[in-house]
Amino acid sequence: MKNLAIYITLLFISSTGFSQSGPKIEFKAKDNTIDYGTVTKKKDNGIRSFEFTNTGDAPLIITNVLSTCGCTVPTKPTEPIMPGKTGKIDVKYNMNPGPIRKTITVESNAVNYESGRIALKIKGEVIAD
Repeated sequence: MKNLAIYITLLFISSTGFSQSGPKIEFKAKDNTIDYGTVTKKKDNGIRSFEFTNTGDAPLIITNVLSTCGCTVPTKPTEPIMPGKTGKIDVKYNMNPGPIRKTITVESNAVNYESGRIALKIKGEVIAD
């Protein structure tokens, strides 16, 4: 009986140690990707928003948002996102004609991604006017 009590106690301690508490980020975009489709520079300003929710139990802090090139300019939230609240990361693409295949890296304190780093992607094609 004593061994059973010790086993149950160890099982409880180990299960609580592996549960992830803290901020968690969940993006609304499928596969964290926004598809611009086929667009023209004159009819599209190139701005899209990645909307997300903090599904965790602590404030979510977006520390940095990086782009793979200067043709894509991301804008991050300046304030922490409280549990249950939503936020957005705006991305402006410069709309040069040709295919769009860019990655935006989000650095945060989210516990549901390794090191809090999340890759967001934009894709599509800009055609000449």
